[in-house]
Amino acid sequence: MEIIFYLSIILSAIASVISIINNIHIFQLNYYRTDTQLSWLMKNKCLLVFNAFAFLLGIFSIKLWYSPIILLIVIFLFYIKKNYKKETKKPLVYTARVKRLLVTTFIIVLALYSLIFITSTLDVLVIACVFAFSPVIILIANLINQPIEKAVQRYYINDAKKILKSHSSLIIIGITGSYGKTSMKYYLTTILNGKFNTLMTPESYNTPMGIVKTIRTELKPTHQIFVCEMGAKWVNDIKEICDIVHPHHGIITSIGEQHLESFGSLENIVKTKLELADALPENAVLLMNGNSDAIINNLPQRKYELYGTQQADKSDSFSYTAFDIKASRSGMSFSIKSEKEVAENLSAKLLGEHNAINLVGAVAMAMKMGMTIDEIRPQLRKIKGVPHRLQLLDKGDITFIDDAYNSNPNGCKAALDTLALFDDYKVLVTPGMVELGGMQDELNEQFGRQAAKVCDYVILVGEKQAVPIKKGLYEENFPAKQIFVASSIHSALSHINVIKTDKRKIVLLENDLPDNY
Repeated sequence: MEIIFYLSIILSAIASVISIINNIHIFQLNYYRTDTQLSWLMKNKCLLVFNAFAFLLGIFSIKLWYSPIILLIVIFLFYIKKNYKKETKKPLVYTARVKRLLVTTFIIVLALYSLIFITSTLDVLVIACVFAFSPVIILIANLINQPIEKAVQRYYINDAKKILKSHSSLIIIGITGSYGKTSMKYYLTTILNGKFNTLMTPESYNTPMGIVKTIRTELKPTHQIFVCEMGAKWVNDIKEICDIVHPHHGIITSIGEQHLESFGSLENIVKTKLELADALPENAVLLMNGNSDAIINNLPQRKYELYGTQQADKSDSFSYTAFDIKASRSGMSFSIKSEKEVAENLSAKLLGEHNAINLVGAVAMAMKMGMTIDEIRPQLRKIKGVPHRLQLLDKGDITFIDDAYNSNPNGCKAALDTLALFDDYKVLVTPGMVELGGMQDELNEQFGRQAAKVCDYVILVGEKQAVPIKKGLYEENFPAKQIFVASSIHSALSHINVIKTDKRKIVLLENDLPDNY
């Protein structure tokens, strides 16, 4: 019996370590927010079934002594087999914060295991509880670490502020919006590099600490302009970033229903995006997307200029207007009218007519920074598609449109419009949209109706996610035999090869849910 007992301790330790690492991974994806992590745990109770069984067996062990220990061993073995080297889309990044969290967590775990040597009646309960409560232990460890984390963040933020202060001639351009901000950042930086030494926040580094890291590790004395993408999931997120970088100019690309789950309402999204406008100095350039209804309905009480594409009811008030837009599968051409001049026959190798909105905004800011159309024109031709944002990928006999980054209602519609440009057999692969609060099912149903008018075949990822999209597809009489529900993205991609057609396949990959979904 003693051997079995020690075996249970070893297996409990292995299972607990796996559980702790898996839960810290989700905690990282949830921005280290305790409320978001608890909400995730409540929504994913089924993932805690092993923990629940282990806890119950631990309780039974008080009266039944060692009887439940065999069952505990079975549970630990099943859990280890199911979760060891579990495949993830975005692996856990072992940052300094994660390492500190792991150290504190394991100190708590070791303290709990030490109880085994103190008591002889509760040792099985201790073994069970260490595993069962591992998701909670990391939250306790995070709470213990809070003073250290705040001190570390303060140090890095103050250091970044000092670096920015030493670059007295650096021009900082803040970019925010519900969608389009990353594309705008790439386009604007490419154009500005034709005249200025420009630094941008890389990839999706749009959180306070991501921006701070960029400043501390990449900003050089030779940089003339810093293009700073500002992301937000909660009210005051943009203000927090602005208090660090103090932008001189700004662009608001859009306002819409994204991250409704954390924001709570469109009004809160509007308030948060306009925090950039509130932070700018009086003489700043503030460019805003006039094609966004939410922006037009909530214009700030300060000087601003609108940009957008030509529309009969709006574009007369735009300072910069894109018109004569021609989009094809190989790119687009367009012209821009400003208050001072008209620039004709501009071109960029980008998919989707909607990209003209971001391009005219980028051109507008470049002109405000002193660039001429002759300097801008060749830079437009250098612009490349942003990874995972309508990125065209040719893979032999199948062409992919990779739009897998963080979908929203407007982005989904634009992606389907782009797919419609192709004459090939059109396949949509999607798990739908998330983080849309109470409107999630309604907007996914709408997405299904839109897809039915464009696609020849639809592959949905996830039984639960598929329900509202399927409903929308059926409302438009989309054939059931041309819908397939896959259990995972890997299954979905494999099914593409099963589809029989005489045409070449063009596959739109719309959204790729992170591991916490």
